[in-house]
Amino acid sequence: MNDWLIAIMAVAGTILVYVSGRYFYSRYPQPFTLPIVTGTLVIVLFLVFTNVSYPTYMIGGQWIEHLLGPAVVALAMPLYKQRDMLKKYFFPLTTAVAVGSSVGLLSGYFPVRWLQIDDMLIASVLPKSVTTPVAMDVSDSIGGNPSLAAIFVMVAGIGGVVTAPYLFKWCGIANDLARGIASGTASHAIGTAKALGNSEREGAASSVAMTLSALLVSVIVPSLVIILF
Repeated sequence: MNDWLIAIMAVAGTILVYVSGRYFYSRYPQPFTLPIVTGTLVIVLFLVFTNVSYPTYMIGGQWIEHLLGPAVVALAMPLYKQRDMLKKYFFPLTTAVAVGSSVGLLSGYFPVRWLQIDDMLIASVLPKSVTTPVAMDVSDSIGGNPSLAAIFVMVAGIGGVVTAPYLFKWCGIANDLARGIASGTASHAIGTAKALGNSEREGAASSVAMTLSALLVSVIVPSLVIILF
């Protein structure tokens, strides 16, 4: 089949799945019905049952993937609008992100080390709570597998947006800044997209948290590897 036809079908199919997922979520707004969850599940099942390989799907899927960069850059707009708020809470925000990033690293390290899995997998899971491009680069630099790192990032992101509403409710966290910081630190871009859907203020806090977390992890992990391995 012509590559252009495959690309068009992949892009059109992905958009259709996403739009359908958004409609389903509007009708049944629950954490497990988020478009990122249902959309991922539908596409995975489609590829499995039709025996379509992932590289074949990515002939067109790569064009959607390329939009991730501009989408992240677009987060600068809510950041700019909320700049006064960010200046006011800069210290508690950065402190919370530093603590959250450290917990994210260790929460990946200790379970894998306890299971006595090899160092390559540990190096792949350590940067799971930062955005995909950073996680892949960090993992590769410390001897991990970038592809596995990307999978762990996806699991962390989807797991975060699914469980966050329940955790916020159980812990009594109602402040939009606290929610945004937690989402951006633990669930990177996926959590930020969800936070932005809740409010511009929450989305701005999440965007800052996501960026700071990626910066901190890229600096901390190479040094941490010397101690942990």
